[in-house]
Amino acid sequence: MSDQSTTHLLEIGTELVVKRYRSWEYRQPEREWTALQLLDEHAPGTAPTPVSADLSAVLPVVVMSRLPGLPLPDPVGTEHAAAVARTVVHVQEAIPRTALAELPPRAGRPAELLQQVTEWCVEASSGDASPLAAKALAAGSQWLQRPDLAARLSQPGTPVFGTGDGNLANYLWDGSEARLVDFEYSGRSDRAYELAEMIEHISVRQRGGTAVVRALEHVAPEEHGSSRFADCRRLHAFFWLLRILGSGQGRSTDGSPVLISQATRVLELLG
Repeated sequence: MSDQSTTHLLEIGTELVVKRYRSWEYRQPEREWTALQLLDEHAPGTAPTPVSADLSAVLPVVVMSRLPGLPLPDPVGTEHAAAVARTVVHVQEAIPRTALAELPPRAGRPAELLQQVTEWCVEASSGDASPLAAKALAAGSQWLQRPDLAARLSQPGTPVFGTGDGNLANYLWDGSEARLVDFEYSGRSDRAYELAEMIEHISVRQRGGTAVVRALEHVAPEEHGSSRFADCRRLHAFFWLLRILGSGQGRSTDGSPVLISQATRVLELLG
């Protein structure tokens, strides 16, 4: 989803975390509180324990337990990647289908992201981007024009609980397992889209996350190689290229390392 760095305020205590929301365009407080309750019931220990909530406050607030653990190492090694993959699968599959069906679709579902990427692509200019970024931008623009793309992305997939955010920073390592925080954009989703979002998240690229990619591809062999899974990965990768370009990091003759890496990624996926 979009930039989450300013959507909330955190008060981190020794045992509790208080989260106050400054933005609720996507009903973030309700989504997070519901997710914490469901995971506490069906996957205890994988996420913070819900303590209390005041969703009608001027700044809605959710209070939760503080999880043990530290951020994942950089780069993420094989052991940690395997733990992340286990947690991803457990969280996705733990909530019963009946409860899952009652959840709203996750924020940033395929049709929404496709619309956002299409709009950004129209606004993007290759004139002041590096040659490699301009090439990737042109390839992505051409891919977006495929007449069957929207229909393919909207095809139903295996229903799962979606966290709504594939950032590796949301995972904590407690010495044996990976635990998960941040459910502001969570909701009903499908496996291919959720795995694609995480595999192609910029945090994976920036933290040498080859092991994470391999681990996530391994846990869903039925998705790996499917045309819809491939399109979901392309969509998320192109989203990050456009976001980097929009931030100004691509506006130089040579381009920044993060831009070059992302442009290369987009061209690989579209190739």
